[in-house]
Amino acid sequence: MSQYLIPFTGLQRQYKQLRKEILDATDQVLSTGQLMSGQYTRDFEAWLSKTNRVEYAVTCHSGTNALEIIAEFWKQTEQGTPVVLIPAMTYVATANAFIRAGWDVHFIDTNKYGILDTTKIPHGLKYEAVVLVGLYGSGLVDSIDIRKWSEWNRNNVIVIEDAAQHWISNNFLRMGDCAAISFDPMKNLSAYGNGGAVVTDNEDLANFARGWRDNGKPTHNLTGTNSRMSEVECASLIVKTRYLDQWQRRRSVISRHYRERLEGGNLRCLIDKTNMYDHANHKFVIEVNDRDQLQQRLKLVGVETKVHYEKPLHEISVYRQYPGPDILGASSSLSRRCLSLPIYPELTDSEVDFISDQVLSFV
Repeated sequence: MSQYLIPFTGLQRQYKQLRKEILDATDQVLSTGQLMSGQYTRDFEAWLSKTNRVEYAVTCHSGTNALEIIAEFWKQTEQGTPVVLIPAMTYVATANAFIRAGWDVHFIDTNKYGILDTTKIPHGLKYEAVVLVGLYGSGLVDSIDIRKWSEWNRNNVIVIEDAAQHWISNNFLRMGDCAAISFDPMKNLSAYGNGGAVVTDNEDLANFARGWRDNGKPTHNLTGTNSRMSEVECASLIVKTRYLDQWQRRRSVISRHYRERLEGGNLRCLIDKTNMYDHANHKFVIEVNDRDQLQQRLKLVGVETKVHYEKPLHEISVYRQYPGPDILGASSSLSRRCLSLPIYPELTDSEVDFISDQVLSFV
């Protein structure tokens, strides 16, 4: 249990509100004796495909597994060692999935919102795929130059969304050939353990994902692993889908409240008038001088905060063999100056005011 007056996550508060529905759903699953690959999995996948407006949604054990499925599937379609572009500011799982599948990774610097900056792609570099990450929930529609989309389409570049943070943004609009989704407990739609999904219009990828998550069954014409979501998790997520729109509206209200309170302070909100309308509000992040001191100050008054992420990928030792931006890049600057404040539907206006007051008094 968190000892903070205002914890970073609202999971305990959320469960208190949903407890009866979650326990009823769990009881229904356990009463059937069908604990894996049953009707609740099919129903949740149907909801995902309809909501994302794609033909196929295949659940798996985690967002990381979803990325691994995508990386391995597309690797099979390429000759030799294909090159994939990955933004320097993202969680390590984005890179790990492609490195493990045998891709040659190139890290690309980001813009001021942490989105891959297409102007920073080295001139003349040949690449087969690009992974787009809507960092902190930022939508991709207005973040990537439309001319670059056209260029990728002409050159048959595979466009992959690591949509773990942004899949709810811009009314669930999918922009690539496929997307990996996470239902990690920290996400806007969260499981009580791990959970993920691949969403796509590509039937071959969907079939590959179904086989990969179940050790190659039923045909055993590919290798895989055990990566299924349980019926209990799917049933719990179905309960939560009924509240998702309400929760997203509340996140938007909190985000606007933060922006209005913090406006004029010596800081920058990574959600602003430019991107606020298509943002998933997964994280509310500020860029500020003396980030670590501010985090300590907030801790002393009972406010839990997080840093996402302490280092861009190209500065982490295990990835230094792969090309990336220089130390003065935008992603490096963001990593040293960004702080994530609490944002979840159960957060009260008075708590947002308190946090804002503490931030303003520091800056």
